[in-house]
Amino acid sequence: MTKRTAAKYKIDRRMGENIWGRAKSPLNKREYGPGQHGQRRKGKLSDFGTQLRAKQKLKGYYGDLTEKQFRRIYAEAERVKGDTGENLVGLLERRLDAIIYRAKFVPTIFAARQFVNHGHVEVNGKKVNIASYRVKEGDVVSIRERSRQLAIVLEAVSLTERDVPDYLEVDHNKMTANFVRTPALGDVPYPVVMEPNLVVEFYAKN
Repeated sequence: MTKRTAAKYKIDRRMGENIWGRAKSPLNKREYGPGQHGQRRKGKLSDFGTQLRAKQKLKGYYGDLTEKQFRRIYAEAERVKGDTGENLVGLLERRLDAIIYRAKFVPTIFAARQFVNHGHVEVNGKKVNIASYRVKEGDVVSIRERSRQLAIVLEAVSLTERDVPDYLEVDHNKMTANFVRTPALGDVPYPVVMEPNLVVEFYAKN
């Protein structure tokens, strides 16, 4: 199990946004932060606070990433040629758990991490149980045959609250997803506005 499964929607309420776009989010009923002082936390954020929130939102969206893991991904994005913010999003979207989530094989990013860890996934025909495994363009991700009728998979495929992005070619009959290309920020179907440029500013100053 991931550490945040029971409290994942606290992230929504702390950010003040339904960051996964889920119908079950308590933010749909209570548009304020958690805790007894949640309704009073509406003060104007400083530049640092705005940058920190952008980082927390992007990091939180991808599930149970630690600060150490996220900073390591950021450092790699900084080393690669091109826009660091765009590179950061591209690296996050190449994670195996992100691919499983985007392909609608599981209902949440938290479930994707667990699903991969439990050995239900193959990449190019070989079992991979590391959620952070980085998929390359042209790789084919598939659900192992013995896992295709699991309730969690059947539920996710039928979800209408999100669509499969066009940088994946998904066949839900064969339970396969071909990673066509690394997406740019504008290609990723975030339900809320993500600002990786502010994440870059945050790490540049801290």
